[in-house]
Amino acid sequence: MNLFSEIEAQLFIQVIEALVFASDEVVTAQRIVAVFETVSGKESISVEGVADFVAQINQRNEVAGTALRIELWGGGYRMATVPQIAPYLSEYFATREVRRLSRSLMETLAIIAYRQPVTTPEIEFIRGVSSSYALKRLLEMNLVEVAGRSEAVGNPLLYKTSVEFLSHFGLNELGDLPKLREIEELLMDPAFDKERGELMMLEQLESINPQSDETPQENS
Repeated sequence: MNLFSEIEAQLFIQVIEALVFASDEVVTAQRIVAVFETVSGKESISVEGVADFVAQINQRNEVAGTALRIELWGGGYRMATVPQIAPYLSEYFATREVRRLSRSLMETLAIIAYRQPVTTPEIEFIRGVSSSYALKRLLEMNLVEVAGRSEAVGNPLLYKTSVEFLSHFGLNELGDLPKLREIEELLMDPAFDKERGELMMLEQLESINPQSDETPQENS
């Protein structure tokens, strides 16, 4: 970063802001550096140095009192707003359709997230029901992607979570996922008696009609 003149540093800051603002997906530091070097012909920027420029942008925006910040999500940068603005955005988008995940999709996604890379037979063994439809929907939603083939008999496809999965749940990396023990301890809290009861009821209903959550109606 010290190799930049003041004018070059300001240009690099503008490039970061423009790329993050214009992109529909997270923008990695590597991509930012590659774009800048390709266009400007300069090779004096390190990937590590991008974080310093992002910090400058956020500090400047904080001093100016703007609502925008650049945050690190899913291994890259994306534009975000300060927490106190969230209620206003929620109200604005209240009438818009929200993409929700049904119980079967969440179950399948959770198995993939915690056991990845994992095959379809392994998913179905854990769930106890056919998961073809749920897996197909998760692929369509770009929350899951193919990670190669297993060495097991038949060489079935392996699946893992995608960068979109991290972005969708506000995670920077898979290590940010809550530990299974933490989830169990949370459910043991008396404050979650209602949720625990509903979960038990759903499990009982599924044992009676295990295929009921695999119909296309779950996409409604």
